[in-house]
Amino acid sequence: MKRAAIPERQPINDGVTGTILQWRGRDQAVVIPPTTDADLVDTSIRPLASGTLTVRYAVRMLGKPHIAIIPSLIVVDAQTILTGEEAWLFLTKRSNLHPRAEVFGFRNDGRDDMILVKLLDLMEPIQVLVFSSGGDVLPTATPTALIAPPDVPDSLVPSRLRGYLTPYPTIAAWHAAMNTSSSDNK
Repeated sequence: MKRAAIPERQPINDGVTGTILQWRGRDQAVVIPPTTDADLVDTSIRPLASGTLTVRYAVRMLGKPHIAIIPSLIVVDAQTILTGEEAWLFLTKRSNLHPRAEVFGFRNDGRDDMILVKLLDLMEPIQVLVFSSGGDVLPTATPTALIAPPDVPDSLVPSRLRGYLTPYPTIAAWHAAMNTSSSDNK
């Protein structure tokens, strides 16, 4: 019996044209469309990257939420191997039926890894990772916010990105929210 060839790994990703901003060295946001230094409302906000960026999505590990894996190939059983969008949909919608399925991909720290589905925490928020280049394995940023004016067309902002990041209409609104949450933690 001849086995089917193993497909090439293919993580889901979205290409965006934007800017990554970092506030006080910790909080990060994706700005679409790209911004200029003139748009910044505070000197504690600085751009990390700008231009065409690759966005990937990672699932956190059970009991280790600081570690997440970007699924690029899932082996459900000997006859079922999934990649790309099909793998992502399986993982987020049906993986509970196959807890021993194997997930291959790069972790958020750049290491290549394999983990069983049952060791992933699908109840934790999906981690958004932004890469300067599609070939990179180590992310440039891990934003938690999306800054996009309401009139930005949906074609420029992937729906998956809108779904996984906290939205803000302007840099000033994001900055105000960060200042508020920062003062709440004191």
